[in-house]
Amino acid sequence: MICAISGEVPEEPVLSKESGLLFERRLIERHIADYGKCPVTKEELTMDDILPVKTNKAARPRSLQAASIPGLLGMFQNEWDALMLSNFALEQQLHTVRQELSHALYQHDAACRVIARLKKERDEARMLLAQAERQIPSSMAYSANANNIVSNGKRAAEEELGPDGKRIHPGINPGMIAELTECNAMLSGQRKKRQISPTLAPIDALERYTQISSHPLHKTNKPGILSVDIHPSKDIIATGGIDTNAVLFDRSTGQIICTLTGHSKKVTSVKFVPRDELFVSGSGDKTVRIWHGTEDGNYNCLHILKDHSAEVQAVTVHASSNYFVSASLDNTWCFYDLATGSCLTQVGEASGEEGYTSAAFHPDGLILGTGTSEALVRIWDVKSQSNVAKFDGHVGAVTSLSFSENGYFLATAALDGVKLWDLRKLRNFRSFTPYDSDSPTNSVEFDFSGSYLAIAGSDIRVYQVANVKIEWNHIKTFADLSGTGKVTCIKFGADAKYMAVGSMDRNLRIFGLPGNDSEEPKSPDH
Repeated sequence: MICAISGEVPEEPVLSKESGLLFERRLIERHIADYGKCPVTKEELTMDDILPVKTNKAARPRSLQAASIPGLLGMFQNEWDALMLSNFALEQQLHTVRQELSHALYQHDAACRVIARLKKERDEARMLLAQAERQIPSSMAYSANANNIVSNGKRAAEEELGPDGKRIHPGINPGMIAELTECNAMLSGQRKKRQISPTLAPIDALERYTQISSHPLHKTNKPGILSVDIHPSKDIIATGGIDTNAVLFDRSTGQIICTLTGHSKKVTSVKFVPRDELFVSGSGDKTVRIWHGTEDGNYNCLHILKDHSAEVQAVTVHASSNYFVSASLDNTWCFYDLATGSCLTQVGEASGEEGYTSAAFHPDGLILGTGTSEALVRIWDVKSQSNVAKFDGHVGAVTSLSFSENGYFLATAALDGVKLWDLRKLRNFRSFTPYDSDSPTNSVEFDFSGSYLAIAGSDIRVYQVANVKIEWNHIKTFADLSGTGKVTCIKFGADAKYMAVGSMDRNLRIFGLPGNDSEEPKSPDH
């Protein structure tokens, strides 16, 4: 049973009624279609002259190689060689795993020794401290407490409370208002002359962005990154986590610079101050902390600010780098002096019904935007602390705000997606609904040039910024690689060369062009 054309056992044999020859069906059909003749006898032949030969489909014909003892030996030899190569690869993998296990056990043993030594030193320090406290006369301790100044620069409680039982704040004086106005005029003038940086990442580069690194910065037992910020002139990224810590990370070296501990609950917001190595963090423990960097790379806590009576949801730094604002679920926002850590004014009445869930300064510094738990966006005049505009239309708490560097656009995020507002006409001119009703939009962010807009929720979406009339093009969607289905925060690096992303796992993720993860871009001065 050999095909007269291929010389092999046919899978679907057919027989010629004219010549009695056996063929593979597909081969003879092709030959008749091309020539109309028998390939062997050269006689006229049609498909009507072809008869199918019935065969048992259950028993397939053996290959020619398996039809002889030498062929079988060759097959067995090939199988044996493949088995030996596979066994060698497995032995190599086993050796590598043993080495890694040995290294991990060594590191674990060294860590246990270090922890034991640190605990011993801690206990000794506690004992020395207790001895020193017993040696201080009680009268001196009482005198010191009577004249104590609390950590946020205010006097004792009886000196900071007014007749109505509320704290007394000095307010924003005319000199500060003049400083804010001068800063606004300078930045407004610079904006009109500013050109988009020639080194800004182009659209085709963003389309090719992918995750280039992932860094486990926070604890595994309390995963989740709630806030991220990037230093304006250094390649340093800050994250705030559910584990109560803020972490400063050097992207160029891939190393943690320091971990800031002190908050007792989740760190909800982190912000760098461009000058004087200052850093601000807000927390669910109702406090704000101001940190100062030292020459050895560590950060010390300068002030603990306790003006709020509920969770601090956002901190935002003024363009002058001399002031900042904190917003809380107690329905108030506080304006602070960074140098002294003192609260100059607290705006709003403490309420359990509505609270602030987000806040951001306008790039010029005279306007403050806040988002509430009741889906309302409020615009404030910083000089008079008056509410000059309200934007409604969202569903759910306003989770994030971002002003464009052009000074005209405000992007807000909530449960129902993202809305874009024209600050000149005080109206909503575009809305994005990227997710379903069960997936809130957690973060929205313009890049420094105002050319791109990023939206974060169950994934990450980047848009090209246009104007009020032209459609904003969707550039790319990045999947959430954390596996949690919840991207919580996003920030563009300098010139949009990369994006720093936080999710509800412990890892900070960097998205950019492959091979560019070691760049150290410089941001323009704020």
